[in-house]
Amino acid sequence: GDKAFAQFLTDEIKEEKKIQKHKSLPKVSGGWELEVHGTEARLVRKVAGEKITVTFNINNSIPPSADEETQEEQKPDEQEPDLTSTPNFVVEVIKDDTKQTLVLDCHYPEDEVGHEGEEESDIFTIREVSFQPTGESDWKDTNYTLNTDSLDWALYDHLMDFLADRGVDNTFADELIELSTALEHQEYIKFLEDLKSFVKCQ
Repeated sequence: GDKAFAQFLTDEIKEEKKIQKHKSLPKVSGGWELEVHGTEARLVRKVAGEKITVTFNINNSIPPSADEETQEEQKPDEQEPDLTSTPNFVVEVIKDDTKQTLVLDCHYPEDEVGHEGEEESDIFTIREVSFQPTGESDWKDTNYTLNTDSLDWALYDHLMDFLADRGVDNTFADELIELSTALEHQEYIKFLEDLKSFVKCQ
């Protein structure tokens, strides 16, 4: 059984490499520097007295597809490109002269079709906003967290503009999807390769 499994994995890896769009990870425009630690990625840029970091994890970032049964009948080449990774991402804005970090928890809504009336619909939304002490890795649950569900629209728009001014806008969000999808695919291939070595190991 293991031999057949290993053979299947070999073929699978070959197929996945064939459809791999990016041999190296796509860049995010706007002077962001990328750091990757396993499945977690961080984009950092510094602007006039501020440091902005965007962190996301590719685990569980591919929304479940509704039509999984139909995929079986398709040719392998057809089913893949639909897999897009849309991770939640956290934006941290650190001002040099304060001890606080503004943290904005953003995500891609499940139904991106949502606002049909608006021409300029945002492809991501801010879910939560809070202040956290700068430099502390563990965020405190005791800090007030603003949930945007019941938020005044004007305030929400200002928060979105605040992000856009710092380079986190629709273009960025699109490029983040590209990057995350490429990263996810790269990790998937690596996982298949590790699994193959593991299965072949006597």
